[in-house]
Amino acid sequence: MIAGWPLLLGGVGLFLAGMIILTEGLRALAGGSLRKLLSRYTKSPATGALTGAFTTALIQSSSATIVTAVGFVGAGMLGFTQSLGIIFGANIGTTLTGWLVAILGFKIKLGMLAMPLVLVGVVLRIYGRGVSKDAGWALVGFSLLFIGIATMQQGTAAFEGILMPSMFPPDTLFGRLQLVLLGMLVTLVTQSSSAGVATAMVALASEAISFPQAAAMVIGMDVGTTFTAALATVGGSTPMRRTGYAHVIYNFLTGVLAFFLLGPALVVLNALALTGAAAGGAQIGLALFHTFFNVTGVILILPFTNHFARLVKRLVPGEQPRLASMLDKGLLKEPAAAADAAIFTIRKIRSRQFKCLEETLTHQRKPEETLAELADVESAVRATRTYVHKIKAVVGSAEHQRLVEAMHALDHLRRLNRRCYKDGLGSAIAKDWRLQRLSRLLRRSLKGSADDKIEAKTEGVKQDYAAKLYTLMQRQNSVYRMHVLGEASSHGPDGEEVLAKLDGMRWLMRVAYHVWRIEVHTLKS
Repeated sequence: MIAGWPLLLGGVGLFLAGMIILTEGLRALAGGSLRKLLSRYTKSPATGALTGAFTTALIQSSSATIVTAVGFVGAGMLGFTQSLGIIFGANIGTTLTGWLVAILGFKIKLGMLAMPLVLVGVVLRIYGRGVSKDAGWALVGFSLLFIGIATMQQGTAAFEGILMPSMFPPDTLFGRLQLVLLGMLVTLVTQSSSAGVATAMVALASEAISFPQAAAMVIGMDVGTTFTAALATVGGSTPMRRTGYAHVIYNFLTGVLAFFLLGPALVVLNALALTGAAAGGAQIGLALFHTFFNVTGVILILPFTNHFARLVKRLVPGEQPRLASMLDKGLLKEPAAAADAAIFTIRKIRSRQFKCLEETLTHQRKPEETLAELADVESAVRATRTYVHKIKAVVGSAEHQRLVEAMHALDHLRRLNRRCYKDGLGSAIAKDWRLQRLSRLLRRSLKGSADDKIEAKTEGVKQDYAAKLYTLMQRQNSVYRMHVLGEASSHGPDGEEVLAKLDGMRWLMRVAYHVWRIEVHTLKS
């Protein structure tokens, strides 16, 4: 019996390690394609549920899917109501692990066969390049899942005749409630509902627990998986906290539904002979029950998604929007989602900066209003730069390149913001018709770009216009300089006025340069 504990605990550890490595490998293989799939096909809660289920099944991580959805909401790419579908679907996708364990771990018993695959995967990880390297890592994780299952089975064999169903709460109403709580506790300890389901299947195979006891524990595991997500949202942005609340409330409601469906489900599964431990049939039955109540929960809640969204919004009311309000530290564990939030924030900063500059050029703002706005922009630029530095992206990856472009955009926003603090140029520009003409062209460029939701096609047009404007400003700077200095030598304007005009021209040219580079780097990111 004592020898069984190390094997049992080690098996759980191997399974958890396998889940982590498998998820890392699959996500690396998928790259940005799954993010594109989520954003492209989530047009409604129903399509969101389908894409959420598909994405979670592929990367074997419901938390990664949900955090990505939060990033999309924060970046304005998805509405909160749409994102709820992804949360619902993620619960369905995560049941795939149970099916893999039930079929390959108990029906086919891949434990011994998986041993050599670990070596193959490690060799690919060390010597492979690109896709083969990521595929090797995923293979290591996949193999460890079944080695972990086999190790747990060896560990539970030492408890045969000692651990009996009678030692657990009985199959009564109160007993089932206790088993649900036990399942929640298991998930809190392992931080993985998949590991909890696998452990329940192993205990079921060794007849340490009965099928009704295992099913009740699985319900608790499904509810318990929300606690980690809920804790991660504490102190986060409004979208993050709303997502956490939605996840907890929905899984709790699904758990209540599953609790009341357990009795009828047992009748059906008994009739199908899927509750006995022989030949892995009970494991198939447990996976079927897990999938059934999650699918049923999604079907029942989809028609009421709008009502559910309103409930969550009442629980987590909106905050006064700030420029850097989307920079949620909870997104940092998903570099792609964090990058989306940072880039959306940069677009908002660009919009505010350009609008402020445009209104300043047309004298629509009082000096104190302009200074307050510039201070807000400067603070947001600092916060965004700090946030981008915290995002961990692989050097050379697509995400890393997006962050490089984001840093370039932030640098030009900072420099543009500081140029806007310069006083005394407005009067010089207003007194000269040539500078007024160039100022109008610059305002046209700013007006078209002062929008944080411009389509990519339109952004390309604005970038071309900004590039041509800067080229024009460069030419005009030389021509204008010669003209003003020529006038001064013929007893034209006094020295101070000449310097003011030249400063005004240089200021317009440099502002046009920063506007152009901001457009370029924002479009690339």
